[in-house]
Amino acid sequence: MKRTNLATGILAMAIIALMATSCKDKNKEQENQEGHNTEQMDDSGHMDGTMEDHSQMEQDNMNQGGMAMMSSEVVADYLTLKNALVSDDKDGAATAGEKLESSLKDFDTSKFSDEQQAELTDIIEDATEHAEHIAKSDIGHQREHFDILSKDVIDLLAIAGSERTLYQAYCPMYNDNKGAQWLSATEEIKNPYYGSKMMTCGSVQKQIN
Repeated sequence: MKRTNLATGILAMAIIALMATSCKDKNKEQENQEGHNTEQMDDSGHMDGTMEDHSQMEQDNMNQGGMAMMSSEVVADYLTLKNALVSDDKDGAATAGEKLESSLKDFDTSKFSDEQQAELTDIIEDATEHAEHIAKSDIGHQREHFDILSKDVIDLLAIAGSERTLYQAYCPMYNDNKGAQWLSATEEIKNPYYGSKMMTCGSVQKQIN
């Protein structure tokens, strides 16, 4: 009888030990699963953040691209004016100045920040005034106004950007050796301040966009 009780006790203890081991294993498996789920959530959250960042970058690029489009007409009219001065074409420069005046007035600043709008308004007002003078002046005065106008357009593009690649060139001799800048669609130097007199005077300072 004692042997039977002893065997029964041993069997009961074995069953209890087995159940305890099984329970520990189950708890460990559950902890591992929970940890794995947490990692998945973390990974998922990280991926969501990355996707949000990527979407924001795409949106910023789209906004910047849209702003650059706004400047495209101004750039086109400016380059037409520059080319006329390169060719010593007073009448062509006058016509281009008139057209540039119109495109500057049509420039929409509403998509920009308040600070940028204030800067652009000042730039556009000044540039428009010089475009008006170019439309009515002899070629000597056209070139004087083009000097300041070029600075305005460069400042405008620093805020709005440009859809096309441009080259900022510099002539060190113009305006009593004070120098003057201009923008070109090519790296080739064709000086709008001297035209045929000193066509290749100057150098490219930098590329825009």
